[in-house]
Amino acid sequence: MTQGNRAGSIAAQLRARIEQLAVGARLPGVRALSQEYRASAATITAALAELTALGLVRTEPGRGTFVLDRSLAREPDFSWQTQALGGARVDPDRASRLGGYGGADHLPLSWGYLAPELLPAEDLQRLASRAAKHPRAWAMTPPAGSPELRRVLAASYRADPGEVIVTPGGQQALVFAMRTLAEPGATLITESPAYPGALIAAQSAGLRLAPVPTDADGILVDRLEDELRRTGARLISLQPGFANPTGATLSPERRARVLELAAQYGAFIIEDDWARHLGIESPTPAPLFTAAPDGHVVSILTLSKPASPGLRLGAIVARGPAAARLRASRTAEDLGVAPLIQEVALGLLTSSAWPRHLARLAPALAARRDALLTALRESLPQARISAPPRGGLHLWARLPLDTDTDALSAAADAAGVLVGNGRHFFVDEPPAPHLRFSFGAGTPAQFAEGARRLGALLPR
Repeated sequence: MTQGNRAGSIAAQLRARIEQLAVGARLPGVRALSQEYRASAATITAALAELTALGLVRTEPGRGTFVLDRSLAREPDFSWQTQALGGARVDPDRASRLGGYGGADHLPLSWGYLAPELLPAEDLQRLASRAAKHPRAWAMTPPAGSPELRRVLAASYRADPGEVIVTPGGQQALVFAMRTLAEPGATLITESPAYPGALIAAQSAGLRLAPVPTDADGILVDRLEDELRRTGARLISLQPGFANPTGATLSPERRARVLELAAQYGAFIIEDDWARHLGIESPTPAPLFTAAPDGHVVSILTLSKPASPGLRLGAIVARGPAAARLRASRTAEDLGVAPLIQEVALGLLTSSAWPRHLARLAPALAARRDALLTALRESLPQARISAPPRGGLHLWARLPLDTDTDALSAAADAAGVLVGNGRHFFVDEPPAPHLRFSFGAGTPAQFAEGARRLGALLPR
């Protein structure tokens, strides 16, 4: 339990006690309460601060904490905020599910990060200890990131280090790129289904969403051209390699056509290259960025997926005036990622631990993918998965047409199984019911039990 949760629990218990006390009664001191509740002084102080904010007690330095007249306390009125804030941009339901990973007792059948045993944890601990001793870890870096790290990140994209901008994770890079490259009210064309994080990033930037369907070879290019012509959009969001949630990879023919269309219509492609290091049977295809010398592609990369969810480090790769505008905006954003994090990432990417980790990761992901597929086929025969993905972390399963995925996801959660509600991956109404499953975070035993529990919730 975190300190915040513990403080809230103690505040609730003290509130019940206060209900039985007279106005002006003095509560025990912080030391006495710490002993009573077996909590730190900081936790007790936080609990008392919560009660003070509610108008239930008053703390007088040197004298103690006293019960106030509860008849004078009033419930806060937040009604004014709705008018002041205006309409909400971001879908709260989709956003809550994106960051929700269940509890410790949930079986993770849908979670977009690696299990702890698949992470290079010991290497990261060793590298972090070493990085903390380096003078660069405590010195100011340029807002775009340390030159040494940008040089390493640029190599896979055949980019100049000056074309790389370091960010605190890939999600922040998505929001930042969309907000900088388009004005609020502009249209973003997105593949459908799409990564929910890209959808809420676009909503956060105030963009209108125009979905284009996909199949096993990626976005349908004829439909993409229709949408470019219809909307006049200048921004396209794609995951060309092992897309989340479908696992699809944009075919070579469609890659070429997408780049042609971007040039023809004067549009930017935001390439979410999240699975760069998550190839299984085959490596992730080369970034679209490498085939776009005129700057039509802006690539997003992340280390949080292949290295650790706690290593919140990503980057934007862009060239031309767009890169200049992104660099300028980056200065206004937060003056850069913590140098210590950048040093850890640099140490990892330039050490022998990195290729060793990736060499172990591919077969481990293959085994877990196959175990999840087996579990689903045995316990959830109603789910149709077209083809096993050759990389990434996800499986996309279509369910019978009469399936209510909202109800099923809620029932699964209550049964201790975390699944991805397919509705959250579509801009509007889904054309069919789907669930997203993930094979990076769970074990074969968890997959088998989770699929068994889920299968019991569906009619045979």
